[in-house]
Amino acid sequence: MYINKDFNHSYWEKKHLFKHYDVVVVGAGIVGLSTAISIKEKDQKRSVLIIEQGSTANGASTKNAGFACFGSVGELCDDLKTMPEDLVWETVQMRYKGLKKLRKRLGDKHMNYLPYGGYEVFKAALELEKCSEQITYLNKRLKQNIGLKNCFVPVKKNNFGFQHIKGILKNQFEGQIDTGLMMQNLAHLAHQMGVQMLFNCGLKNFEQLKTGVQLHTNLANLAAHKLVIATNGFAKQLLPQLDVEPARAQVLITKKIEGLKLKGSFHFDKGYYYFRNIDGRVLLGGGRNMDFKKENTLAFDLNQNIQKALDQLLKTMILPNTKHEVDYRWTGIMGVGKEKKPIVKLHSKDVVLAVRMGGMGVAIGSMVGEAAAKLID
Repeated sequence: MYINKDFNHSYWEKKHLFKHYDVVVVGAGIVGLSTAISIKEKDQKRSVLIIEQGSTANGASTKNAGFACFGSVGELCDDLKTMPEDLVWETVQMRYKGLKKLRKRLGDKHMNYLPYGGYEVFKAALELEKCSEQITYLNKRLKQNIGLKNCFVPVKKNNFGFQHIKGILKNQFEGQIDTGLMMQNLAHLAHQMGVQMLFNCGLKNFEQLKTGVQLHTNLANLAAHKLVIATNGFAKQLLPQLDVEPARAQVLITKKIEGLKLKGSFHFDKGYYYFRNIDGRVLLGGGRNMDFKKENTLAFDLNQNIQKALDQLLKTMILPNTKHEVDYRWTGIMGVGKEKKPIVKLHSKDVVLAVRMGGMGVAIGSMVGEAAAKLID
């Protein structure tokens, strides 16, 4: 059952809101939907309700750039310097398995999955050299951990029209999706399985009782045997002590460009910038590293300095000799922390946390949802 802003909430409240649910999931993004679906796959008879404070899912799931990726050479090299090696490969494995699960669950045509590959663009020769030296080792570990052979390869020729770059490395097993189509079909699947959804219902706070959980929302109180918090970047509003910080991402998309050479998903500057082709346009996002403090926010405003940097990157590197015009711009809120590994654990005996996607919700959301469902007995 879908409940939107035009629905008569008072009638729905009388019929449903005071019902005792088996599970209430907070957040209608990819993790919330995946959790609800996994719960239903385990036990179809369980009553599951998803509540969402906005009129639609308002986090990173509906506003991401549509990258079906699990790691570039530069990112993995950087992670191996700052994280325990076992944790790095565990996280990569979760991303890869998550993408496989999402594709199997929905089917590629229901999210327009395109296996164009993932690319990393380098402006500095020294950085390119250092990363290139690690390809053999990284390919060996990826073969051991996820079974992919020769995942990373150097790109010998720049056929994309880029300027002011020193080289490109390719991940042969990455792709891209239509985010809106994916979310629409994931919600449709949840609905078919009997999951109820209520929008414009914000959770103010909750209480762990002797048996079950009491939820206080802006509409009414709810009772549930189990509660799953899957609000990612917004989780700190409910649990300030969590190691989850909001991270705003700036994105723009151009109008259609005739003869566009760009084809694939691209990362630049350790992944802080990312761009790809979409329906003859260029989608470009990133720049959060220009001002981490200011971008640590729940506000959806545009940061004009970062937008100018994106415009400049388009003009000088990505589309240097191509006339182009920006069609529209937007922001999304991710959830990040000191570690890249997501938080999937019991907060109390009847409250499960499934947050901190680290900007990789598309890749790991399905696996996080499955892991959260396993914590519900």
